[in-house]
Amino acid sequence: MLKFIKHNMETIVGIEIFPLISFILFFSFFVGLLIYTARLSKSSVNEMSSMPLSDSITDDNDLNLDSNEIH
Repeated sequence: MLKFIKHNMETIVGIEIFPLISFILFFSFFVGLLIYTARLSKSSVNEMSSMPLSDSITDDNDLNLDSNEIH
């Protein structure tokens, strides 16, 4: 079965560019992510790092919970 796929792929004109395009997209995504994290301010990093540990719930969520309760 691989022979059939390989033969069909070899007959497509310009197919050799697709792996290169995929690699460039993959690489540029992670470079962009690295640049984003490097440019974050220290205060926003500290705020995000304490999010999982905080027990506070915003007032909006409290209102939604109260309105959804069945009496």
